[in-house]
Amino acid sequence: MKAWPIVGICLIEIILLLAHWFLFHTWMSFWESPGPAEVLAVRVVLLALAFSFMAAALASFRFHNALVVPMYKIATLWLGFLNYFFWAACLCWLTWYAWLALGLSANPTGARPLIAGVLFVAALLTGIYGLVNARVIRIRRITVALPGLPESWRGRKAVMLSDLHLGNVNGAGFARRMVAMAAELKPDIVFIPGDVFDGTSADLDRLIAPFKELAPPFGTYFSTGNHEEFSSSEQYVAAVERAGMRNLHNERLTVDGLHIAGVPFGDSTSPIRLKAVLDGMRLNPAEANILLNHMPSRLPIVERAGVSLQLSGHTHGGQLAPFNWMTRRIFGRFTYGLQRFGELQVYTSTGAGTWGPPMRVGTEPEIVLLTFN
Repeated sequence: MKAWPIVGICLIEIILLLAHWFLFHTWMSFWESPGPAEVLAVRVVLLALAFSFMAAALASFRFHNALVVPMYKIATLWLGFLNYFFWAACLCWLTWYAWLALGLSANPTGARPLIAGVLFVAALLTGIYGLVNARVIRIRRITVALPGLPESWRGRKAVMLSDLHLGNVNGAGFARRMVAMAAELKPDIVFIPGDVFDGTSADLDRLIAPFKELAPPFGTYFSTGNHEEFSSSEQYVAAVERAGMRNLHNERLTVDGLHIAGVPFGDSTSPIRLKAVLDGMRLNPAEANILLNHMPSRLPIVERAGVSLQLSGHTHGGQLAPFNWMTRRIFGRFTYGLQRFGELQVYTSTGAGTWGPPMRVGTEPEIVLLTFN
């Protein structure tokens, strides 16, 4: 293993350990005189949970069995609740110091259990809401006007499915549900701009098999996302192609007069490589060109190449508040929705699945129905 993944893993684990230590310190401080047995039990449980996600994640890249899968699910579930318990702990101290400053009680120490109880229950309810919200898939209906669109495509519909993250959390049942919802929309064509898979070890053919039933008249088109490129993308691409999808690897196709192109995630991150790939496609700006590009970045290059519409995912809209604030800082208004960059239009989807915690707070999972005009 190269040095940088080891450094990254160590940094993440240090952050997790510090978060768990802070949670432990807060709980012990705001409880009413916890006994030695309770302190030891909390310390042991939190120490185990602090290592659970990295251990499960590393194991999931090598193994897929009856031990690893439930361990991964439990670890990612806890990671989601940890996020909101951590912020609840922060608010406990802020509320406590405000309580002292304002002199709201003659016995301020007695207010600590109440403060912690209210905030941690709110954190628990937020996590439960996130679990439910992540499974309520919305249908987003968008009309897109593309200059140079062939007359045969006016009024036709495309389904965009991004960031399914099929793996240990979103299994074959989730894939069947997504296919059924997409099929009900009766699309003429389907676009999948990356992260069909989560990147973990899995029975890929079983996970993707439901897509064999999705047979739009003009086909299903795919380009790889970062999760298909954690290691070699060959196994993921092969599984996608066996399910009847067309992988667009730095190529452009013309489908009944409409130009459709795709670039893999790795090539899209390099400005020099992306420019060379798009220039080689010789796109005509006077005609409608659709690009599958997993991440909504390098937009000046894409616009200058003559692309009319870029379809992206990757951001998840931030997936869990407050990380949607961070995502906005990185991608700006291209974090979500239909936006314009000069002559280029970009639709960034929040995706249908989740990565890590199977929760969504502040964002909504979606399947996008595009109607061309």
